[in-house]
Amino acid sequence: MTEPLFSIPLWADLTAVGLGGVQGALFASGFRGQRRLDLLGVTIIGIIIGMGGGLIRDLLLGVAPATLQTNGYLLTAIAASLVGMLLANVFQRLNRVIVILDALVIGLFGAFGTSKALALGLPLVPAVFVGACSAVGGSVLRDIMMGLPVAIMHVGSLYAVAAGAGCLVLGVLHVFGVEIVVAAIVGITVTTVIRILAVVFDVSLPEQRMLHRRKVAVETAAIPIVPPPAD
Repeated sequence: MTEPLFSIPLWADLTAVGLGGVQGALFASGFRGQRRLDLLGVTIIGIIIGMGGGLIRDLLLGVAPATLQTNGYLLTAIAASLVGMLLANVFQRLNRVIVILDALVIGLFGAFGTSKALALGLPLVPAVFVGACSAVGGSVLRDIMMGLPVAIMHVGSLYAVAAGAGCLVLGVLHVFGVEIVVAAIVGITVTTVIRILAVVFDVSLPEQRMLHRRKVAVETAAIPIVPPPAD
């Protein structure tokens, strides 16, 4: 029986879970009014971001969820969520922190998902699909639970595009013989950079811009035009 090509180091997997927990808690702590979450709510969102991608990855691959095999994953996600909530006031005005963490988290989960799929013998295209689903899965679950528009459909976010590009680069490099660890680092970098640039420069796909313009046109048409007062 052949050994897997690559095994995700426990410390790396826990790092991704921890960063996801912090990012999720920072995100959830920013809501006010009726959407404001208590301690338990913020922690749950942090856990979902931290562990959601890995759960979706392993379910797609048909293997036992790694995040449920030891206590470390859940404890890391909970601790990271609490840290993120404590730091929320400090970073309240630093939206860039959430954006950078978000980009890094989807890059990590995308790389881990693609690498694990390749290690289990999946072809390139299915492996990239698994990686992309793993990358955005936590955010999708978060938005569904909070009743928000799904993040990967936001105009200008390029969530799925960034994740898919990084996973594809990783897979192609591996096909051409690049060591999987090096390919994973490059894939993480590609996803992170694309995601951050998309947010900073408000980049979106043509179809997304068209939908956004139609939405604005409909909303504008609904605004009553009040004629100026007669002299």
